[in-house]
Amino acid sequence: MVQKFAPLKKIIIVGGGSAGWMTAAALAESLGRNCEITLIESEAIGTVGVGEATIPPIRHFNQRLGIDEATFVKETAGSYKLGIQFVDWTRLGHSYFHPFGQYGAEFDSVPFYHFWMRESLAGRVREPIDEYSMCWAMAKAGVFSHPSPDRRQIQSTFDYAYHFDATLYAAFLRSYAEARGVKRIEGRVMEATLRAEDGFIKSVTLDSGAKHEAEFFVDCSGFRGLLIEDALKAGYDNWQHWLPCDRAVAVPCARGKEIAPFTRSTAKAAGWQWRIPLQHRTGNGYVHCSDFISEYEATTELMTSLDGEAQADPRTLRFVTGKRRKFWEKNCVAIGLSAGFMEPLESTSLHLIQYGILRLIALMPDAEMSPLLAREYNAQTTAEYERIRDFLILHYKATERNDSELWRYTANMAIPDNLQYKIDHFRNYGLLVSDERELFKNPSWIAVYLGQDIVPRRAPALAQMREQVPVAERMGAIAQAMQEAVGSMPKHADFLAENCRSPHAA
Repeated sequence: MVQKFAPLKKIIIVGGGSAGWMTAAALAESLGRNCEITLIESEAIGTVGVGEATIPPIRHFNQRLGIDEATFVKETAGSYKLGIQFVDWTRLGHSYFHPFGQYGAEFDSVPFYHFWMRESLAGRVREPIDEYSMCWAMAKAGVFSHPSPDRRQIQSTFDYAYHFDATLYAAFLRSYAEARGVKRIEGRVMEATLRAEDGFIKSVTLDSGAKHEAEFFVDCSGFRGLLIEDALKAGYDNWQHWLPCDRAVAVPCARGKEIAPFTRSTAKAAGWQWRIPLQHRTGNGYVHCSDFISEYEATTELMTSLDGEAQADPRTLRFVTGKRRKFWEKNCVAIGLSAGFMEPLESTSLHLIQYGILRLIALMPDAEMSPLLAREYNAQTTAEYERIRDFLILHYKATERNDSELWRYTANMAIPDNLQYKIDHFRNYGLLVSDERELFKNPSWIAVYLGQDIVPRRAPALAQMREQVPVAERMGAIAQAMQEAVGSMPKHADFLAENCRSPHAA
C-alpha cells in the first residue's frame, strides 16, 4: 500500500557563517517556499571564517544556485585559483605544484603520465611532471583565462577554483537566501529540548528565552556541535595521531601589486603556513602542532613572514582533526565544523560543507524521518571524510625532512592500511588505485606522490610496450602548445580588473 506523503513544514538552521548560509541558500533553492526555513545566529559569537581557498567543485555549487560567476567574484573580493604550490614539504628548498587539471594531453590509449614515467625513469626526460601542467605554466606566469570548451586545444586541460573572503561569501549568500524566503533570527541558542518519547529535538531556546520548534534541525554551530553533540551525543573520532596539527594562527595583510592565481603552502618546523591572495588583501595563517611550538612562537613566526603590513591582530583557532561518529542523528544533521574538521591543507572545508548539503538534499526526509536515510547519509559522509583524511596524511607521511620533531614523527608514524596499499601500488608499479568516488582524482595523487619523491620502481607495463609511439615528439609539441597558450593570456590581476573588480579592493 502506498503511504501518504507528509512533507516537512519547518527546518531550523542553528548557526550562520559559510556553513549556515550555504545550507540556507541551497535549501531555499531546492525546496522553494514549500517549507519554512529559519536560520538562527548571533552576531556576538562571530564566525570562524574558514574556507578562503576552495577546490573546483565549488563552481558547481554556485551554478546550481544560479549565481553569476563575475558577480560572485566581485562581491566576495575573490580571485582565481589554479592549484596549490607546496614549498619545503619534501625537503627544505624543494617545491612542487598540485594542479587543478590533467598533466599534458592524451595522444595515445596509454595515459600521458605513464609515458612521462617511462621517459623519466629512463633518463630521457629530466624536467619534473609539473612542467607538463597547464595550470603550473599559467601559475608561474601569473596569468588567467577561462578553459576552452574545445577538447582539441591545450587550453581545455585545466580547471580552476576561487580564493574569496569567507565572511563576504556568507553575507552574499544571506542576501540570496533571504530573497527566497529564509527567515533570520538574531539570538544565541542556549539549549535544545528533546522529545521524551523518542529523543528527537523538539525545540531550541534562545538567550532571550524564546523557544523555536521545527521538525528538522541543521547544526551549523561550529566546533561545539550544540545540537549534534551537546544534545544528541553523537560522538567524535579523533584523528590527531595521523594529523597532529591542532592550532592555526591567522592574520590578513596588505597584498602586493600582483595577485597570484594559486595558493601557497609552506612547510615549517612545527606545521605549515598558507598564503591566499584576494583582491583586497592576502590571507595568511600558520597551522601548527602545540606539542612542538608555543602559540607565542607560532604567532611571532607568522607575523615576521608576511608579504605586507598586517591589517588586523592575529587570532588563534583551536581544533581537533576528526569527525562526528554520526553526522545525522535523530532529526538533526551536522554541517560544517559541527560535523568535523579537516585542516585546510587541500582547501576542503567548504567542499565538505557543500557535499554535506547536497547529500542532505538528495536524502531529504519527510515527516516519517526514516532511519534508513540517516544510515545512508552517515555511511556516505564517513567514507568521504576518510578518503580526504588519507590524502592529507600522504602529505605528512611522504617527507624526507628530519629537521624537527613534527616531521620525524609523521615520517615514521603508522598510517591507515588503505593509504599504505595505494602507496605500495604506486611505488612498485606506477599505478594509481582509488575508489571511483574519490574527491581527489588521479592528477592530484600523481602531484603529491611525485612531488614528494615517491618514485615508482618501474613504469607501468603497457607504456613500456608502446615503443612505436613517438613520445618525445608528442611531449615536445605539448610543451610548445602550452608556452604559446600562456603567452596569449592576460595577467591575473588584469583579468580581475577587466571582468570582476571588487568594490572592496583598494
